[in-house]
Amino acid sequence: MRVYMDNAATTPVKPRVLEAMLPYFSEKFGNPSSLHAFAQQTAAGLEKARGQVADALGASPGEIVFTGGGTESDNAVLRGVAKKYAGKGRHIITTAVEHHAILHTCEALEKEGYEITYLPVDEYGLVLADDVKNAIRPGTILVSVLFANNEVGTLMPIAQIAAACKEKGVLFHTDAVQAIGHIPIDVNAMGIDFLSLSAHKFHGPKGVGALYIKKGVSMSPFIYGGGQERGRRAGTENVPGIVGLGEAIEMATADIESENRKITALRNRLIAGIQERIPDVKLNGHPMLRLPNNVNFSIKYIEGEGMLLLLDIKGIAASSGSACTSGSLDPSHVLLAMGLSHELAHGSLRLTLSGETTAQEVEYVLDTLPPVVQRLRDMSPLNKVRP
Repeated sequence: MRVYMDNAATTPVKPRVLEAMLPYFSEKFGNPSSLHAFAQQTAAGLEKARGQVADALGASPGEIVFTGGGTESDNAVLRGVAKKYAGKGRHIITTAVEHHAILHTCEALEKEGYEITYLPVDEYGLVLADDVKNAIRPGTILVSVLFANNEVGTLMPIAQIAAACKEKGVLFHTDAVQAIGHIPIDVNAMGIDFLSLSAHKFHGPKGVGALYIKKGVSMSPFIYGGGQERGRRAGTENVPGIVGLGEAIEMATADIESENRKITALRNRLIAGIQERIPDVKLNGHPMLRLPNNVNFSIKYIEGEGMLLLLDIKGIAASSGSACTSGSLDPSHVLLAMGLSHELAHGSLRLTLSGETTAQEVEYVLDTLPPVVQRLRDMSPLNKVRP
């Protein structure tokens, strides 16, 4: 049996999404910036997708800018705001558990003279709105807090953080790459100024994303060279990808509550089954305030890499953390920030579900994982020093 439980890393493109994209590779091929009928046909597809993204977020089409993905969107906000408001201040606030698209950009900005505050989190990976509020000072120009953690699934108090930022007159950005399609989002009701998303996390194509920029909020352009995307991101748009993004986000948000109930039930079964069948495990992330599709455990006395390899042999695709850091031998910065030891962080397992995950697949994982863990523990020197 083959089971895919790495949906936080990427998801398969749905047939309806692919069907919507196909004409834009050949039949509807015009450059949307041209004036002739070929271009108008392509531009119509582009603007339809812009409307679909806006509808999914409670925004207006003019507030949506298409990008090459979540990482580009994150970079664009941090650098665009930093450049635009450098005369007002050079202080940015974020958290210690952000995606590296945020953290590495902040590290680069530090080298350019900006000051970054990396707020700590509690044992569940949660940052409090009061902590954000207390960190704001004169010269703070941006707060960036991810909507849902990509590794442990913890949901941040986004509306409260946004309110604290508004009270202090500071712009607020959230990386919502993992939340789209799982958590209902209304950018106006939540008070969000900037929001990043990526199509391949909700059954759209890879290499395309979007950035919400609230009307009236200003930032510097992030790619120069043309007037595309209202002068914010130059270059001919990836029209097939954008059309796919629009179709995917419309599908992902159409019946989100019903889908969440189904996925949450499977997630809870997976969590309970692992806790019942495998001793010495720790659930990572908030037990309640978490993504409906996220399961993350630290399994004592073993290394996560060996576990992933053995699971793959059994047909199960999983991860030990973010796919963007899977090549690193370092333990998860998220788990370390939550207070886990290096040894425990190295034994992490992330299983992420989708609407296509079945109960049979969950049971197969629960039958397969315990003997894999036992085999590794029998071989592990860490197991020899168990208390």
